[in-house]
Amino acid sequence: MRPDQIQPEQYDAQLQTKKDTLIALMADQNLPELEVFESAPSHYRMRAEFRIWHEGDDLFYAMFDSADPRQPIRVDQFIPASALINELMPKLLDAIRDIPVLRHKLFQVDFLTTTTGEALISMLYHKPIDEAWHEAAVALNEQFPACHFIGRSRKRKQVLTRDFVMETLRVGGRLYHYQQVENSFTQPNAGISEKMLEWALDVTQNCSGDLLEMYCGNGNFSIPLSRRFDRVIGTEIAKVSVNSASLNIAMNGVKNVQVIKMASEDVSAALNGEGELPKALVQAGMDTLNPSVVLVDPPRAGLDDATVELVRKVDQILYISCNPETLKNNLEALSSTHEVKRFAMFDQFPYTHHVEAGVFLERR
Repeated sequence: MRPDQIQPEQYDAQLQTKKDTLIALMADQNLPELEVFESAPSHYRMRAEFRIWHEGDDLFYAMFDSADPRQPIRVDQFIPASALINELMPKLLDAIRDIPVLRHKLFQVDFLTTTTGEALISMLYHKPIDEAWHEAAVALNEQFPACHFIGRSRKRKQVLTRDFVMETLRVGGRLYHYQQVENSFTQPNAGISEKMLEWALDVTQNCSGDLLEMYCGNGNFSIPLSRRFDRVIGTEIAKVSVNSASLNIAMNGVKNVQVIKMASEDVSAALNGEGELPKALVQAGMDTLNPSVVLVDPPRAGLDDATVELVRKVDQILYISCNPETLKNNLEALSSTHEVKRFAMFDQFPYTHHVEAGVFLERR
């Protein structure tokens, strides 16, 4: 959707459309009543990326419509982005407008903000960034003391202070702290992230024993859910996310969570008995883990066949999905052994067709 077509007064109508579409898609699955978690209608995105468009002496933020990708749409303010991003947008351009070394061949700016007022600003260039750029960027940073700046050009990255922000989420009456690193996956809608975590705590309130989490990211779910279980082992393939998860586990004082760097397909193959258990899994205690619940939060492709067979062996499954169509396919595969007890929709991306869904299944 074009930025100039986003209308918060139409939020309820677009949410109802998403709800109706999801219910229709899942109509033949015999699911329980849908629980709907709405987003704030504006200023809900904690990160945003903009092209920088140069016209003579002027420069401005731009986005593009897929119907005409060659024509830039000027964006002076962006309603979905956090209030802090909207505050920083004009201030940043005003600060660099008359500084050639910062302005010349700047083609993109990425913002990553937090609910606690931190901001990370990445400036991307079609030219090498050098010492002159660094000196100018240090002076720029002094004008924005609450921000962290990064410069990027081909094969080069300059970090002025640090390349991450620290987010704090309130979940179930407790505060949880998370490192969020530039260019790594984080939930973009902080308000919905809190609601997803509280829902996960609610559906697992009668659970105990051990939890196996696949696609655990930076520990977003693992850390709050650790209060429900004796042990939690999470698996994640992205090194940056694994490092952040380890830091977040320690920072939140959690003692019963461990994260292993391994692809979900390899974990599934190992736990399905295809060869010996890898050393990394043995060292993490996977050979003695007896999960009563498995949590999966896969990419849009959903669960592969081996992972479906793995989760089928566990009594309870918590499935967070960013693609209802692949979720439906996986539910059909699991329907012979498990029944959906809870079904939720999280409006992570208002004014788009994207829907985040959650289901909690129990063995029949």
